[in-house]
Amino acid sequence: MRRTWRDNDRDFKQPLPGGETTEAELICVLYETKTEFKPLPGFDPNIDDLQYFRAQQRIDCDEVYPGIFIGNGETAKNKKYLEMLGVTHLLNAAEGKRYGFVNTDSNYYADTAIKYYGIPVTDLPTADISKYFYTVADFIHEAISTGGKAFVHCMQGVSRSATCVLAYLMIRKNMLAVNALRMIRENRDVHPNNGFLQQLAQLDNHLRRQQLQSCC
Repeated sequence: MRRTWRDNDRDFKQPLPGGETTEAELICVLYETKTEFKPLPGFDPNIDDLQYFRAQQRIDCDEVYPGIFIGNGETAKNKKYLEMLGVTHLLNAAEGKRYGFVNTDSNYYADTAIKYYGIPVTDLPTADISKYFYTVADFIHEAISTGGKAFVHCMQGVSRSATCVLAYLMIRKNMLAVNALRMIRENRDVHPNNGFLQQLAQLDNHLRRQQLQSCC
């Protein structure tokens, strides 16, 4: 039977310095951190042109970490814009045909050089997004480590997509959940649902225990 990081977490018994990371703590970070206004990536705010301005009206995208963009489903379908940004990897955190999902797949980007990966997660507190934490972290890492750029999206670009980027920052960049969430929130008005925050808190505690284990 395959073991998951949650199974492995039972192997770490030592108390964590400062206590456990909790869902409530991450919720506080969300509400205490203000999002800064920034121009849309790829556009020059100094250009005063009507057509140029109109081209920005249907774009919803923010660079939340060097080389990592979070956006909504409509922007993810704008292949011309993605190519303008230099996106090499695209993660659809809401792959599916039902309401609340974005109906794209690798075939949609077949006429581009963009590498696609999709996960079928519902934006509900009861959904288990944690089972994808390491695979999405690896996918985003592949983009950044090779000098590429990753575009991560869901339907609105606030919950599922943000959770995936947070998992990447925690797993691959060794960031604490509170610090990663604060940084992303400063760059985009994200709001992972409470269930996802709880799963991120559990991941944070697991990674912290893992670091303690390696230090011993």
